[in-house]
Amino acid sequence: MCGRFTLSRQDRVSLARELGVPLGQLPEDSYRPRFNIAPTNRHWIMRMEYEDRELLRARWGLINHWAKDPKAGYRQINARAETLDQRPAFRDAFMKRRCAVPADGFFEWAGPKGQRQPIWFHRPDGGVLLFAGLYESWQREPGEWEPTFTIITTDANATLEPVHDRMPVILPDEVVDEWLYSRRDDHSVLKGLLAPASDDLLVGTPVSPRVNSIKNDDPACLEPIPP
Repeated sequence: MCGRFTLSRQDRVSLARELGVPLGQLPEDSYRPRFNIAPTNRHWIMRMEYEDRELLRARWGLINHWAKDPKAGYRQINARAETLDQRPAFRDAFMKRRCAVPADGFFEWAGPKGQRQPIWFHRPDGGVLLFAGLYESWQREPGEWEPTFTIITTDANATLEPVHDRMPVILPDEVVDEWLYSRRDDHSVLKGLLAPASDDLLVGTPVSPRVNSIKNDDPACLEPIPP
């Protein structure tokens, strides 16, 4: 699964360039680096609008438009790639509302209970990752719609497997636009994009136990811990 992730990039100019969006979509007054993004937090998602990439702020934890209780979002922070076209909670979004979630790493935990060590999985070059996601809006108040999202997971690759059996789907650059825009009737092609990342894409760095508390969201969360 993916229960905590980061987008720690300080420079929003380079981030907008990597995402392929105008700088104005990352306003200076609303963008800030994040070092410990947790469920129910608001974050950026990227969707396709009129054949152009568009960033949108949404809350992590998909809440279906028919939901009466927002607590459903806690149970839907992740969607399994294998079954998302079968589950009513995700099926419609898979066909019509696919997105990518910008990140530069995510956390998993290793070790015995009570001594869990957070490990930050990230690209060695610090580059951006795009998680495959789905989004949907629900009516918080009459006439007030809030976008929400979920992150799609798949089997772990060899890098993640010693720590966890699942990982977020990381979209390669060459398939991002197809994932966001495709109008294919054959959705098996889209499901084929939801594969584990190559084994050499990520490295795992043990980091500060500050990550264990969602109250901590600062650069110290990513301080490496000596072996």
